[in-house]
Amino acid sequence: MHQDLSVFLKGLAMGAANVIPGVSGGTIALITGIYERLINAIKACDLTALKLLIARDFSGLWKHTDARFLGAIGLGVIVSIVTLAKLFEYLLRSHERFTMAFFFGLILLSLYYVAKRISHWSPTVIASLLVGSVIAVGIALLAPASENSSFFYVFLCGVVAISSMILPGLSGSFVLIIMGNYALVLGAISSVSMDILMPLALGCAVGLIFFSHLIAWIFKHYEDQTLSLMTGFVLGSLVVIWPWKTAVMQTVQRNGKPPKEVVASYDWFVPELASANTWICALLMIAGAISIYLMERFAADSGKPV
Repeated sequence: MHQDLSVFLKGLAMGAANVIPGVSGGTIALITGIYERLINAIKACDLTALKLLIARDFSGLWKHTDARFLGAIGLGVIVSIVTLAKLFEYLLRSHERFTMAFFFGLILLSLYYVAKRISHWSPTVIASLLVGSVIAVGIALLAPASENSSFFYVFLCGVVAISSMILPGLSGSFVLIIMGNYALVLGAISSVSMDILMPLALGCAVGLIFFSHLIAWIFKHYEDQTLSLMTGFVLGSLVVIWPWKTAVMQTVQRNGKPPKEVVASYDWFVPELASANTWICALLMIAGAISIYLMERFAADSGKPV
């Protein structure tokens, strides 16, 4: 029961994290030590699971899909979306810089705990860290592409978006903005345009199945390099979480709904040390770091693996 509570709380954190730009559920799963188990559980929703379901072997299906773990995570995410996510949405609207400062401290210290899981820092592991950091920073600095509604490109958007949601440090919605189809997807959802939603859903399904299998295989054979690459993704994502920045907005049109402004890029700046807000942000960074420390202690007390 203690372990179920620990997994549930991590699901809460994963659900809330999706509201924060630059933070994804994958980031929280990685820094709380459940990422590999989550990927393996998703990967287990395969043909074998379908056969067990058809054969009504519910006990076998429960074990095969690690359903108790997925259920605790899923319940946490759902509760978070209903409760905590709304709170963070309000905090982002009213106190964005303070909210980002808290998460900056949380993510910054979490890098230490993730890096601790790497058993040997070989040249390939260090190279993976650098590659992951460069990719994450590069995505944050990219200018948005033009909208493209072709079947194959929308399908590709689905593959990339769902893959980025699984990967720590990468935001699926931000990736859609970079690929130029964020407004297209929003409009398709509001108008239930199946011409867009069908290839998008197909891309998400293919991306989820393929990417979960790929990451599980890479984790099994190259654990240190994979952890290092993902640590790099999270490290690079700090440029998006940096509290002292100005968002460059882009207005997107939506069918049947008012236009919506979304973040296209950022202008970063150095804080003023004489400002009281700067020191409040610094204290919130420390609070974020303390929260991840307490989360690690709770995970240790509940017994790892979770």
